[in-house]
Amino acid sequence: MTESGQRRAYRRVLLKMSGEVFSGGKPFGIDPQTVSYLAQEVVSLAHEGIQVAVVVGGGNFVRGEDFSRQGGIDQAVADYMGMLGTVINAMALQEAVERASVPTRVMSAIEVRALCESFIRRRALRHLEKGRVVVLAAGTGNPFFTTDTAAVLRAIELGCDVLFKATKVDGVYNRDPMEDPNAVRYESLSFDEAINDRLAVMDQTAFTLCREHSLPVVVLSIHEPGAILKAATGAQVGTLVGG
Repeated sequence: MTESGQRRAYRRVLLKMSGEVFSGGKPFGIDPQTVSYLAQEVVSLAHEGIQVAVVVGGGNFVRGEDFSRQGGIDQAVADYMGMLGTVINAMALQEAVERASVPTRVMSAIEVRALCESFIRRRALRHLEKGRVVVLAAGTGNPFFTTDTAAVLRAIELGCDVLFKATKVDGVYNRDPMEDPNAVRYESLSFDEAINDRLAVMDQTAFTLCREHSLPVVVLSIHEPGAILKAATGAQVGTLVGG
């Protein structure tokens, strides 16, 4: 099937963005132009009537496991620091999306009542039904779990049709395309194929949850303007896993 081929269209999606993308290629922090670009990608979905939840990482501030190992800090503490980084990213994305007149709510798995709502599943569902973008911060609220796992968990809780994992590459390859120019991109994979071939789709806890709950994952490039909207409306973009 070619890039012009069709998959299914989705009504409610969860978009996973890494923290690193917020820095715009810089080693640390938030790049305002990049946040504006990310917001427009989200807004394009909302304008099509697609219900959108977004899980953001915090790696542009703190990566818990790495920071713990390098700084001698207990990993639980480092992970909580990373959760606070996700709140910063979520607030930035909220402001940028609302500048485009799309109502947005930040919901956090840890209480930060002065800044955002606490995550309550029924309230999040109501926001989505009202056409609000829901930005989900602080991962699962627990240390030792990645934001990949948080994204899958929230997608299942909120009844999302698909999880879009936006990365720096345009799909899943048989080898690292950054190192091997002859690497081949998969158009689609079963969950078992991805596991047996040890393909780096996401961490194993997250991936196992996807398989157990039959949650399809589309891996695509965050740097390709319009790719997320194309994938959400049925175009063959990136790699579909488990669909």
